[in-house]
Amino acid sequence: MFSRLVFGLGLLSATALVHPALAADARTLQIIVSKDRQSLAVYDGTEVIATSKVSTGKDGHTTPSGIFSVLEKQKYHESNLYSAAPMPFMQRLTWSGIALHESNSVPRYPASHGCVRMPGAFAKMLYGMTEPGIPVIISDGEVVPQPIDHPTLFHPEAPAPMLLLSDVELRPSMPDSPGIPVQVAMNDTAAMPMPAAPPLAAREPGPPSEPISMLITRRTLRETIIDIQALLNQLGFSAGDPDGLLGPSTVQAIKTFKTLRPAEFVGDRSLVSDALLGEVYAAAGKGEPPNGVIMVRRAFKPIFEAPVTIADPGLALGTHFFTLHAVDETAGTADWLGITLENNLSRETMKRLGITNQESSIVTGRPIARSLTRITIPEETRRRIEALIAPGSTLTISDTGLGRDTGDGTDFITITRG
Repeated sequence: MFSRLVFGLGLLSATALVHPALAADARTLQIIVSKDRQSLAVYDGTEVIATSKVSTGKDGHTTPSGIFSVLEKQKYHESNLYSAAPMPFMQRLTWSGIALHESNSVPRYPASHGCVRMPGAFAKMLYGMTEPGIPVIISDGEVVPQPIDHPTLFHPEAPAPMLLLSDVELRPSMPDSPGIPVQVAMNDTAAMPMPAAPPLAAREPGPPSEPISMLITRRTLRETIIDIQALLNQLGFSAGDPDGLLGPSTVQAIKTFKTLRPAEFVGDRSLVSDALLGEVYAAAGKGEPPNGVIMVRRAFKPIFEAPVTIADPGLALGTHFFTLHAVDETAGTADWLGITLENNLSRETMKRLGITNQESSIVTGRPIARSLTRITIPEETRRRIEALIAPGSTLTISDTGLGRDTGDGTDFITITRG
């Protein structure tokens, strides 16, 4: 790795700069904003390469805490919300109005209307370092990415060892009888079947080296309906496209399915329930239904999603964020970095999600390893994801599902404090 010059890595009242050319080719940059310290740090892996003071949102206009990414960049932007206020070197974090941008007023205490203000020289430098998709973590307190190794995290599949000539028993090179051609043992590559490349239609869209973003969370009503639609279609009930919406075709298919099994739904007045999901899974021969989901996006576009299982569902998973810093395809290894953010689940949210204990939402201890251990990912899904990962890929674990700011043209946005 090339060396970098960093001037004053302490979180000074001014700004610590690194020359942008030195960081322009770093593939795993992430930005971490601490609201408690009113500071911003740029990391390449575990190395701090730039720091600055900032000003986040004041009372009544609080900057949300959570997991974001840069969605859009504009060298000059005017606020759509606050009288066309200038926002030079703007880097958008949400389509609802939160951004990083330059300001001539950065007093290092909360002073903005929700955005993260930065001094001019630093804002310009940071603008030149980043690309859309770079993660931005805004935390209540200071957090630092740490290396983490866990079997639940993804890694590339190591290539099968090649058959070497030294592994083959050689035939005699001298013939027993004159006139018989000499035979020499060789690896017959023409006769050995080569693994076929997957058909183009089966490959995931986008360049293979482009990072992906992933979210593991609890299943919501949307994922439950998608499962029910897909399985009812397989059973011949014409439930419509698996879109997670209770349209007329889906409603009719569910009612017909229940009518054919009246004993199983005595007293069940809900159209969609755990009982319905269990019966549909049983009818399709799928065993127990999962209670979690993994979603995958690349370049702000959904690729696929698949079920996962979360053990001890009454215990909160917490909010954890992982960045893939480096991949060794030959060794089949991956260097992941992890951060745990303080989680703030309301009583209403805990009741809705069936959570009775929020212990693993705290930052102390080893909540990151405990949460990873509780997640089981099907092997087929794991292989599919491991064929996609690249440096800069990210994984979020959260109890609360798709945030309201997650949508078209975003990665997975998780709000931990509004």
